[in-house]
Amino acid sequence: MLKPLPLLLSLYFLLATALLTQNSWPSLFSHQDPVDPAHLVDNFDSNPPLAYFNNQSLSAPKSIPQEIRQILGETSSSSKRIEVDLTNQKAMAFENNNLINEFTISSGKWDRTPNGTFYIWSKIRSQKMSGGSRELGTYYYLPNVPYIMFFYNDKTPKRMGYSLHGTYWHNNFGTPMSHGCINMKTPDAATLFSWAEIDTPIVIYGKFQYQSKKPLQSKPVSFIF
Repeated sequence: MLKPLPLLLSLYFLLATALLTQNSWPSLFSHQDPVDPAHLVDNFDSNPPLAYFNNQSLSAPKSIPQEIRQILGETSSSSKRIEVDLTNQKAMAFENNNLINEFTISSGKWDRTPNGTFYIWSKIRSQKMSGGSRELGTYYYLPNVPYIMFFYNDKTPKRMGYSLHGTYWHNNFGTPMSHGCINMKTPDAATLFSWAEIDTPIVIYGKFQYQSKKPLQSKPVSFIF
């Protein structure tokens, strides 16, 4: 059991570290709801309730586009891999070490998307996702999220619910927007969903570089003589 002083120092260090990072409070308290790997099913709702993203309401889709199969190949998973470049916000599909497709994505804000090598453990055509915080303005409730490819490794368990999936609640691809998942345009997610298989590796690397605000430039002072 920690003594009071070390515990207080630990809490102080945690809060001080958070306050030095961008959007510190949302990063600490806005999380995605966990999933239950033992009861993971397609839960498409043909009459969905209102969706919410960052506390703002929007309409959820009442249908899911058909999968797109003609763009990528059909070879075995042993020759396939997906790479996700967080620095450049790109997902790339490789087959026999050849790049066959590339997509613009939105990864997790606050560096929430982990680096490493992962494997697809489930593919779900549609499911509800929720999480975030109403108090911090990051609440989301998203029925009928399409073309979900859940991934995990020994450090990132299945219950954390990391995935690549289609996105209908924003169009700001190329910059982090999620709570950790990899957002894709729905047609892109459909293409990748059709091609990828269970156990297809996903290699995630890099770090998005937020542009710091430029210092205010003072205007030169003119003197009238």
